[in-house]
Amino acid sequence: MGRETLYNFAFIDEDSKREVRRQLLKAVAIPGHLVPFASRDLPIARGWGTGGLQVTMVLVEPQDIVKVIDQGDDDSVNAVNLRRLIQKTTGIEFTTDTVQASIIQTRHRIPEEALRDDQILVFQVPMADSLRWVEPVLEHSAQMHAEADYGRMWVFMYESVVRAGDVEISSQYPVMVEDRYIMDTSPIPRYDVPRLHMAETLYLFGAGREKRVYAVPPYTRVVPLQFEDYPFKTEHDPSQSCERCGTHNTFLTRSFVEPKKPEEAGRWMLTCSDTSYCDKRLRQQSSHETSEVSL
Repeated sequence: MGRETLYNFAFIDEDSKREVRRQLLKAVAIPGHLVPFASRDLPIARGWGTGGLQVTMVLVEPQDIVKVIDQGDDDSVNAVNLRRLIQKTTGIEFTTDTVQASIIQTRHRIPEEALRDDQILVFQVPMADSLRWVEPVLEHSAQMHAEADYGRMWVFMYESVVRAGDVEISSQYPVMVEDRYIMDTSPIPRYDVPRLHMAETLYLFGAGREKRVYAVPPYTRVVPLQFEDYPFKTEHDPSQSCERCGTHNTFLTRSFVEPKKPEEAGRWMLTCSDTSYCDKRLRQQSSHETSEVSL
């Protein structure tokens, strides 16, 4: 399907695209640093992915192949609506296969398949500054970042350990980037945090509502904050597996299965959060079983 010619390519005007690209270059040059940018108005409400969408739209070119996911799912309402807007204003090709995409826009997940150095992963970010938990005033938190004054964040994590017996942060886990800036990882699960460290892919983060962008360039040191006696750990449980493809080494989500009969009870089912990866494994298993039967 071709693009709607009433719109500029990728909706945003060219002057605005150049301004956002300049801020992205600054963000790449200073990993983990929050860079202000003039967030544009888009035909979706702020808080529904406008930051990531603007980053994608200023980077996309006619030859690009784009993938949009929401918590790993290609078919969620958020992913479908953003994909339709990009499609309508660019006419570019889309895919659900992580391997084929040149730009991947995501909300709350990193795809399971390893990303390459010729791919870009764009995050939708609801809250850009990890210091918001301990300092709500923007001017004060900016000063804390400038002076690398992160004592209050360490106290916040210590109090979490005292109250809960562990670091009670399930998502948006704070990380130290290149031993300089504490960075918010967006609401990705802790399972995905280690994959930011020394990755081959360029990670770009866009917060439209807060008018901030930041980046993790390839081969950047990204270390989760942790105590010696309470080291960082993920939610992964090797004893659990996906009920569709059977894998034990992916991030799993729970979904409620309605009973088929009124007298039966429903149940919770564990499946891969990354639906494209799960479907690909099922196809591979099916083709393998078919080849064995033919032999």
